[in-house]
Amino acid sequence: MMDLQFNIIEILKVTMVLFAVIDVIGSIPVIINLKQKTGEINAAKASWVSFGIMLVFLFVGQSILNIIGITVNDFAVAGSILICIVAFEMILGIQISKDVLPATASVVPLAFPLIAGTGTLTTLLTIRAEYNIISIIIAICINVLIVYLVLKNIHRVENFLGIGGIAILKKVFGIILLALAIKLFRSSIAHF
Repeated sequence: MMDLQFNIIEILKVTMVLFAVIDVIGSIPVIINLKQKTGEINAAKASWVSFGIMLVFLFVGQSILNIIGITVNDFAVAGSILICIVAFEMILGIQISKDVLPATASVVPLAFPLIAGTGTLTTLLTIRAEYNIISIIIAICINVLIVYLVLKNIHRVENFLGIGGIAILKKVFGIILLALAIKLFRSSIAHF
C-alpha cells in the first residue's frame, strides 16, 4: 500500500535531490546553444513534456524497462551517449544532430535527455523505494516550475552573459557535461 502522507522535510529532501540531478542551472549553456540554433525555446512545452515524462516514468518506468528487457543500466548508457553528443557539439562548435528544429527542440534534446534525462529517471526509480509518492510528485512539480522559470528567462541570462561569456560557458560546461556523461557511462558499465 502506498504511503500518502504530506511530509515537508521529505518534500524538501526529494526536491533538492531532483534539483541536483536535473541541474537546470548547469544546463544553461546547453539551453542557450539550443536557442541560438533553433531561434526559440518553448518553455511551457519543454516543462510540460518533462513533467509528463517524469510522472509516467515514476509510475511505470521499471515495468516498461522490464517488458522490453532493458535494465536501468542499459538505459543510463544510452542516455550517457546522447549527453556525450551534446557535449561534443558544445566543445567543438559543430552540429552532429541534424533534426533539431524549432518545433522539436523543446522536446528533444531539451525535455529529454537534458531535463528528464536518464539521471533524473534513474533517480526517480531509486527514490521511489525510499520516499512516499506524494513527496516525489510535489518535488517533481517544484522542479518543473524552476525549469520553466529558467527557460522562460533564458534571454535575460543570454543578454547578461554576452557573446563572449556564452562562448566561454559553452566550452567549460561542454567539458563538464562530457565528464558527467563519461561518469554515468562508466558507473553503468560497471554494473553489467
